[in-house]
Amino acid sequence: MFKPFLVLAAASLFTSSAAFAQVTVGDPWIRATVPAQKTGGAFMQLRSPKATRLVDVQSPVAGRAEVHQMAMEGQTMRMQKVDGIDLPAGQSVNLSSGGYHVMLFDLKQQLKEGQQVPLTLTFVGADRKRENVTVQVPVKPLTYTAAH
Repeated sequence: MFKPFLVLAAASLFTSSAAFAQVTVGDPWIRATVPAQKTGGAFMQLRSPKATRLVDVQSPVAGRAEVHQMAMEGQTMRMQKVDGIDLPAGQSVNLSSGGYHVMLFDLKQQLKEGQQVPLTLTFVGADRKRENVTVQVPVKPLTYTAAH
């Protein structure tokens, strides 16, 4: 009687974990800041096997974190907050300088090269289930630029 219960419990755990989007975060990084700087940017590649949407970002090093997009308006590059970023199933979405990225505001400390900064990304799938993914993001030098 106990053995069938264990099999059923294990199967339900597998099924419920497979329901999540399983978003992967590749090559995350944050540019170092100077001592008085109160904002910073985080960059990475996101990929999900199922369609999902990045809807929130949080970090203990910042008073608030937001998803932003850089876009040309006429001949001026402008940055603006967005409500989220769609991740199409099986496709990589780059968060990079000059496009979508994470902005960290009201920094509580200087971000120094070699540190690890925790970021919690919140995703919502088509089924409205939320998934939090926490990553440790390395701080890169002020002069760092990601390889294309």
